[in-house]
Amino acid sequence: MNLNKVFILGNLTRDPELRQTPGGQSVCSFGVATNSFFSDKSGQRQQKAEFHNIVVWGRQAEVANQFLRKGSSVLIEGRLQTRSWEDKQGMQRKTTEIVTERMQLGPRPGAVAPASASAQGGERQEEELPEINLEDAEIKTEDIPF
Repeated sequence: MNLNKVFILGNLTRDPELRQTPGGQSVCSFGVATNSFFSDKSGQRQQKAEFHNIVVWGRQAEVANQFLRKGSSVLIEGRLQTRSWEDKQGMQRKTTEIVTERMQLGPRPGAVAPASASAQGGERQEEELPEINLEDAEIKTEDIPF
C-alpha cells in the first residue's frame, strides 16, 4: 500500500494568486513557511525554515484568495506532486508542490471577541474561521494553467 499525505501548519510567504483555467475552474497558489527548532552540537538552540509551494483548487481556491494574506497562518492537508515543464529558454524545469485537499484557516489577528468578553475589559481575541473541505472536487490535469 502507498500513501502520499502531507500536513503543514505555517504562515504565508506571499499573498495568494488566483487564476482561472481555460475550463473556468479556480486555482490559487501561494507559499507557506514552516519552522523547526533543534539544538546544534554546542547546545545552542537553532531554527530552520522550510518553504512550501501550495496549490488550491475550486471553491477552496476562492476562499484562500479571499481570506489569506502574507503572514496569515494556515493548516494544509494535501499530497505532494512534482511536475515538469519547459521554460522560455527551452530548459526543462521541475517543481514539487502540495496540492491541497483540506485547508483550515488560522486565527484572524485583531478580530473582536464576542460581546460578553468585550464587556469584560475590551480584550481582543483571535477568531477562528471554519474548515473548508471539498474532497469531491475533481481536478483535471488539462485544466492546470502552468
